[in-house]
Amino acid sequence: MHPSEVLFQGKRQPLLLPACDHYAGSEKLMRKSMALQQELGPVFDITFDCEDGAAAGSEAEHALLVTQLINSEDNRFDRIGVRLHDTGSPHFAGDVAAIVGATAARLAYVVLPKVESVDEVIRAIDLINQHAAKAGRRSAGAQDLPVHVLIETHGALHDVYAIAALPQVECLSFGIMDFVSAHYGAVPASAMRTPGQFTHPLVVRAKLEMVAACHAHGKVASHNVTTDIKDSAVVANDAQRAGAEFGFTRMWSIHPDQIKPILKAFTPRLSEVNEATNILQEAMANDWGPIAQHGRLHDRASYRYYWTVLQRAKLAGLALPEAAAAIVNLTDPN
Repeated sequence: MHPSEVLFQGKRQPLLLPACDHYAGSEKLMRKSMALQQELGPVFDITFDCEDGAAAGSEAEHALLVTQLINSEDNRFDRIGVRLHDTGSPHFAGDVAAIVGATAARLAYVVLPKVESVDEVIRAIDLINQHAAKAGRRSAGAQDLPVHVLIETHGALHDVYAIAALPQVECLSFGIMDFVSAHYGAVPASAMRTPGQFTHPLVVRAKLEMVAACHAHGKVASHNVTTDIKDSAVVANDAQRAGAEFGFTRMWSIHPDQIKPILKAFTPRLSEVNEATNILQEAMANDWGPIAQHGRLHDRASYRYYWTVLQRAKLAGLALPEAAAAIVNLTDPN
């Protein structure tokens, strides 16, 4: 039996996505991001921004540019998504028709900002699926277009478990600036950045609620941006804390210099990879029964953790030791 069948007993494995989600909203930055992805490989995702990160007043032209870039040869790995306008915007339906309708076959995901409820997400997904189906997304057994949802309003936070439970939703992202602003001064601006974003009780509670909902349903939890774009040490610290203290497995980037520090923070260290390899090798030799290594008991509960370590390392493009590569490259029956 394949390790995934043994360890997850027929259940769907938790979703894994590249640890960095890089946002770009202008033609110059979008093209620069695509060139960097070609250089580094599909170790990070790109999200083309049609909302807050894009210029106002030329929405239709911007949507057309997005479709041209996604369908171009420069989109080498099909790991580019799009943040649409919010569902209450007069431009939302146009975004869906123009972008999803023209790029559904190559679009990695769409992002829904500023949602207020699970019902709003369901309605948006229905419209997205209508246009994706017309564009052939569901043909030949292709999966439905993945949807990412920004949790940045009181209503979305209230419904966060129900949103995470939706099958087509694969990632929730925390929108810290909109969330703090929604308190109209009751939460200080210092809570939008470190250290306040990791200590203010209302922000901490919101992040933990969202992350818990993601892990309960096997979805990806993505951390908000670091607005300091000049000091890579700040984004590295934020990424490390987001992962180690709050359980995030992905983080936004808003500047190319932020990508590598984020990837490094979320990539397992070689020592972790070696430990996982040794444990899983012995487990496989023991038909996945309990083992003891260095005086510590391991069984299928801990094997699931170490299996995920290797999957994350592979996704990050880490050069795996030969034994680790042999384990993760076993043919998956699914």
